[in-house]
Amino acid sequence: MVGLSAGEKQFMHGGIAQDLRSDGRQRLQFRPISIQTGVIPQANGSARVTLGTTVVIASIKAELGKPAPLRPDKGKVVIFIDCSPTAGPMFEGRGGEELSSELSVGLQRCLLGGKSGAGAGIDLSSLVLAEGKICWDLYIDGLVISSDGNLLDALAAAIKVALSNTGIPKVSVIVEASAEDQLEVNVSDEEFLQFDTSGVPVIVTLTKVGRHYIADATSEEESQMSSAVSVSVNRHGRVCGLTKRGGAGLDPSVMLDMISVAKHASENLIAVLDSEIAAAEAAEDDGS
Repeated sequence: MVGLSAGEKQFMHGGIAQDLRSDGRQRLQFRPISIQTGVIPQANGSARVTLGTTVVIASIKAELGKPAPLRPDKGKVVIFIDCSPTAGPMFEGRGGEELSSELSVGLQRCLLGGKSGAGAGIDLSSLVLAEGKICWDLYIDGLVISSDGNLLDALAAAIKVALSNTGIPKVSVIVEASAEDQLEVNVSDEEFLQFDTSGVPVIVTLTKVGRHYIADATSEEESQMSSAVSVSVNRHGRVCGLTKRGGAGLDPSVMLDMISVAKHASENLIAVLDSEIAAAEAAEDDGS
């Protein structure tokens, strides 16, 4: 927990009220963001995202599996987040475990939709190779290396970038004529399919401090929040998920306004990520 003096709190609240935050940003302005792809060679895709002084890594591992009986037409995605104890003293012991669980659940709600898969930002049906028989299971691991606030947005950005860096082996599935349950699966070692990230959303978290809400809050700003709403939005402006933190309630009209603001802010964030991804891909091509 960040400890602030009464004077520091008053300075922060006063600045936010005047649309001038402690680090010089406006209320809805993000910190500088930079990315690096292919940081974990053993993974199918990976990325490192730096947002201000918050640093996270996401990796994607694809394995062949079997669809769940109740969802035979959909593949599976599992998200697990780990908070390194070196990222901050609050991550030591059970504090880190609780935050890791909270972040994992928040990302699942915002990226994978409901239990039925409806509204999922990641197209689970695209992971199926033979309905009810074989699919791709995606294991998404996130690691918080350095924390200075807004972890959910940073991790979601890292996952989106890592997915854009993901190559899934080309697979041919042949059903044996003698028995429908017998499948012959050939996995290519040379041909890879690029994962389609066109529908994968970003997350924009709006944090309410005093009477106003801000985007991309730092740890100090988060220590003064009454509540926070995280909205996942794809490039088409569709809201894919939503989660709320903090005990203070929000008026429905305020919630709707926050969603509208988050949708607008997501356009800028997606544009920045697109530019960074293109630059990272160009750097990889030059290095190869």
